[in-house]
Amino acid sequence: MKLLWALVLLSACGFEVVDTGYRGVETRFGKVVGDSLDEGLHFYNPMTSDITEIEVREQKLEFQTDCFTKDTQLVKIQLAVTYYPNKAKVHTLYQQFGKDYAEKIINQVVLGSVKDSVGQYIADELVQAREKVKAAAQKEMTDALATRDIVVTRLDFTNLDFDDAYEKAVEGKVVAIQKAAEAKNKTVEVEENAKQTVLSAKADAESMRIKSQALSQNKGLVQFEAVQKWDGKLPVNMYGAAPIPFLNLKND
Repeated sequence: MKLLWALVLLSACGFEVVDTGYRGVETRFGKVVGDSLDEGLHFYNPMTSDITEIEVREQKLEFQTDCFTKDTQLVKIQLAVTYYPNKAKVHTLYQQFGKDYAEKIINQVVLGSVKDSVGQYIADELVQAREKVKAAAQKEMTDALATRDIVVTRLDFTNLDFDDAYEKAVEGKVVAIQKAAEAKNKTVEVEENAKQTVLSAKADAESMRIKSQALSQNKGLVQFEAVQKWDGKLPVNMYGAAPIPFLNLKND
């Protein structure tokens, strides 16, 4: 008889195995009862209660959203955010938002945080400040979602795509900067060459001044200079060889 009653009780008793990476939420007549159920076997009355499993492992959501920079330039941002629900508060999260809590609150908070951060920078600064924008957005969404028992572990910007007209304008600006730099370099080169020419001319003039001064003070240097330039050939006239040049012999 006891065994029969035991079988009857077991047949009237439901059980649920909460898998690894999940937590269970028990509801009785549609109302959440108790705290989150850990992994493992749990018994309940199938006539009045039910157990729903909520994944608590890290998950990733990917988005694409349109944002405006501080100077009202449109930029499309592709991003990914990883998160997981607070394991001890899964029952509260389920009670407030249901099993599809991510679609109801995470999307809205993430997109709002990204738009706020992007709006703090002008378009020209956005690419260079990408890490700062991402860090600011992640902090804002982390703080906001923590109040909803959701833990954010990472935010990534996978792509930034500006409006075509703006990208062409940026490309033109880059080309203009490159040409200006080339022109500046050419100007510097010309100026340097001019300086070298002036310095060379000054050096030549100074050399000639020193030489002229020396010749004026020593007449013998005139002959010395002529000897230095003589090719060794005697001059010839109609009477034959001329006297050897530069020699001025005097009798003592």
